[in-house]
Amino acid sequence: MKTILLLFAIVVITSCNTGEKLQSGQDFLELDGGKIWYQVIGDNDEIPIVLLHGGPGYPSYYLNPLKPLSKDRPVIVFDQLGCGRSDRISDTSLMTIDNHINQVRQLVTNLKIKKFYLYGHSWGSMLAIEYYLKYPEDVKALIFASPSLSTSLWASDMDTLISRMPDSLQLSLNESKQNIVTDTIKLNQAMNQFYQNFYFRKLPPSVDLDSTFNGIGLNVYHYMWGNNDFVATGTLKDYDRTNDLKEIKVPTLYITGEYDGARPQTVAHYQSLTPNSRMEVIKDVGHVTMHDAPEENIKIIADFLLDVERNE
Repeated sequence: MKTILLLFAIVVITSCNTGEKLQSGQDFLELDGGKIWYQVIGDNDEIPIVLLHGGPGYPSYYLNPLKPLSKDRPVIVFDQLGCGRSDRISDTSLMTIDNHINQVRQLVTNLKIKKFYLYGHSWGSMLAIEYYLKYPEDVKALIFASPSLSTSLWASDMDTLISRMPDSLQLSLNESKQNIVTDTIKLNQAMNQFYQNFYFRKLPPSVDLDSTFNGIGLNVYHYMWGNNDFVATGTLKDYDRTNDLKEIKVPTLYITGEYDGARPQTVAHYQSLTPNSRMEVIKDVGHVTMHDAPEENIKIIADFLLDVERNE
């Protein structure tokens, strides 16, 4: 009888976690509008973590430094439709939040995952909260990394960071906000300096970052966000979920960098509105925290997930 009960317990635990054991590997999943590329790293029975990349339209290569999380649990990563290894799209009816939610839903359904941790970086944090609000029963815990949960607050943070640049470069950056280019060389110099200050401070940029920039779906980015990170003119220009953060019922982790485009002060505001949440600031890193400080990033996430499991 003890053996039978033990076997039953194992079956129940496995079913509650993932439905069935995930197998490592990469593949494509056919969706309405095209195929998405995805990869499963790790093949144990623990609750997996699904990674949502930023953009919209910036593929997932730059999240590769988070793959060692697979030591403890399967890691699932994919390129959203329109960028990277997934099919490119031109139909703007596919460039919606609902369609992006559907991509995540179909992927986890195809993999027979019943419960998972959800990590979203930058734009991925918007997608993560939207998915949670629609399918809260799927998500065991949330991780908002360098989040953009209010477009107006993001724009305000960009203005603050621009004001910290040398006067000689501020003019070019402020002109770019208005789509004015009077000196291309000066603008490129200003943009490069801005990114090195507030996006990826560790030089040289990694191969993963190069692959990300080479795989951008610019039409998705332009349609949903705009021409640059400083001002949103696309469909996300009025996005704001700050009033809904109180509705989150699962443990939540916020991560930001000391020099992040998602400024620590703003992320602390989000965290203050979110029940059962905590926040970690990684010193001397920018927006792409997993590039600037991969080991610390992984430790913060792994410790959080272990705490969630210990406190069940």
